[in-house]
Order: sequence, then C-alpha cells, then structure tokens
Amino acid sequence: MQEDKLNNPETKINNSAGDEKSYIEAASKFIQETSIEKIHEIAEAARLKKLMEPPKWVYPSDD
Repeated sequence: MQEDKLNNPETKINNSAGDEKSYIEAASKFIQETSIEKIHEIAEAARLKKLMEPPKWVYPSDD
C-alpha cells in the first residue's frame, strides 16, 4: 500500500516545485563545473550504451 502512494502522481504535486528547483540547481552547478569536452564524453558513452542494448519490444494492449 505504501508503494502505491509513492508512485501516485497526486501525492507528488505538493513537493514537485521544490524538487524541480533542486534539480535545476544541480544541473546548473554541473554545467558550470564541467567542461564541454567532459559533457560530450558522458553523452557519447550514454549513446554507445544505448546502442549496445537489445531491442525492447512493445506489444499493443488488447483493450
């Protein structure tokens, strides 16, 4: 039952503004402190990792 509350979007609305602000601050700090070359390396590593993953099949629902 507790898990349902954690995944319920309605329970997250109250705190989402504060969470969003902290994410923005963290992202701004990361951008200011990290060189563009390092950001490019991180992005390239993520892209290569995504290319190595097996395909994910999405089956339509029978609704």
